[in-house]
Amino acid sequence: MLRQFPKSKMFESLQNGLQSAWKSVRGKGKLTEANMREGLAIVEQSLLEADVSYSVVQDFMGRVQEQALGQKVMQALDPGQQLIGVVRDELINLLGPVDSSLHLKSDTTVLMLCGLQGSGKTTTCAKLARLLLDNNVQSMLVAADLQRPAAIEQLHVNGDKLGVPVYSEPGAKDPVVVCQNAVKKAKAEGVRVVILDTAGRLAIDQQLMDELSLIDKRVAPDQVYLVVDGMTGQDAVNSAKSFNEALELNGVIMTKLDGDARGGALLSVKHVTGVPIKFIGTGEHLDALEPFRPEGMAGRILGLGDTLALVDEVRKIVDEDERQKWEEQAKKGEFTLDDFKLQMEKVAKPGLMQKMLGLLPGAAQLQEAMAGADSAKEAKRFIGMVNSMTPQERRNPKVIDPQRRARIAQGAGVQAQEVNQLVKNYEIMKQMVTGMANAGMGDRMRMLNQLKDGALMNPGAKLIKAKVGTGKRLSTEEKQKMKKLRERELKKRKRGGG
Repeated sequence: MLRQFPKSKMFESLQNGLQSAWKSVRGKGKLTEANMREGLAIVEQSLLEADVSYSVVQDFMGRVQEQALGQKVMQALDPGQQLIGVVRDELINLLGPVDSSLHLKSDTTVLMLCGLQGSGKTTTCAKLARLLLDNNVQSMLVAADLQRPAAIEQLHVNGDKLGVPVYSEPGAKDPVVVCQNAVKKAKAEGVRVVILDTAGRLAIDQQLMDELSLIDKRVAPDQVYLVVDGMTGQDAVNSAKSFNEALELNGVIMTKLDGDARGGALLSVKHVTGVPIKFIGTGEHLDALEPFRPEGMAGRILGLGDTLALVDEVRKIVDEDERQKWEEQAKKGEFTLDDFKLQMEKVAKPGLMQKMLGLLPGAAQLQEAMAGADSAKEAKRFIGMVNSMTPQERRNPKVIDPQRRARIAQGAGVQAQEVNQLVKNYEIMKQMVTGMANAGMGDRMRMLNQLKDGALMNPGAKLIKAKVGTGKRLSTEEKQKMKKLRERELKKRKRGGG
């Protein structure tokens, strides 16, 4: 039985509500102020249901209404698209501007992370260290959460995974002294960045704020970031407000946005506190931390995709030398089954394909189409088939005749028609890769946006789809009946635009 892909819940209800608003406007024969207001009312209700702060919704909707009821939108050829554009622009204004730079100094930069227990603060410290490593910057993690021995152990475990030093003092009682000693050691050893993991509490209390204020005063960190759980809604906004009053935060890192986050905290924090979101956590793995981009997040909320984030994901799995090599080969039309196999191996990591799909335009539909598929398992079947081929067959699949196909299938433990499907998908990928290599940036973007309508993303043309026997042969009459049903279904889809 195939494993079900976990469908991303991030902003799902908000996306659905906004889609209803666009449909309400598109469905009208003639656009009037009355039916435009109807669409805007759905937008407002969707934001409130997503737990966005009431004051934020009122301010946001005031600006959207002013734009949406203007002459430019009301007289547009496609008012639905114009309304989406207005909402997108105002979402970007609400979320930004954001400076995701850590403002590293020429010597040692000290970053202080704080937050409530359960927000993912300790893991985020390690994620930040990983992000720095990806940019060739060495850091030191400091275990200053003396309230929780498990946090100290967790930091050491993650530090070992990354090869990043962790400073701790067994039996220490004063977190201020621990932080001071760690910074002194880091400066002596020429460490570029020190990341302080400070104490958390289940709830905000005066003792916690006093301790953090003392570290802030005595250690004088260059940047102070609050880590908040994006799934806690307005509680996250309230805690951000309290922490900012005590510490004057430089930014917020919002975690758990891969879960069932309704979006209220994300859309409210900047407006209510004045503190920008600098990074977001999108998974449990240590590489699941990304700089926050208002434009990209607005695109994700509206189902328009986040192409820059997708490019970042590709860069993580394909280094620059490989990319240049593939680019040169693709321009010459050289893209073999061995190249195809290498790409499949890189994207077969658990959850990676689903994450990349989530960054494409029409993400919800793509993830729906891929529901029930197991990308890692299917990729292994692909790889097994390619490994069963001779070097000549990998270079030129056209030589694969029925006898060769039977041999490859037997060697890979699959059915013969699956080898046919592999070759078909390879040909589609080859056309796309060589086409992109010889296209300009604008054409590449168009091809990427059209990917969701192509055969590789079509639920009726999944990467591996073996035939399942019915247990009996069909009569001529039964075959005719099934043919008529298929034709009827095809006509119905065409009428519905599908």
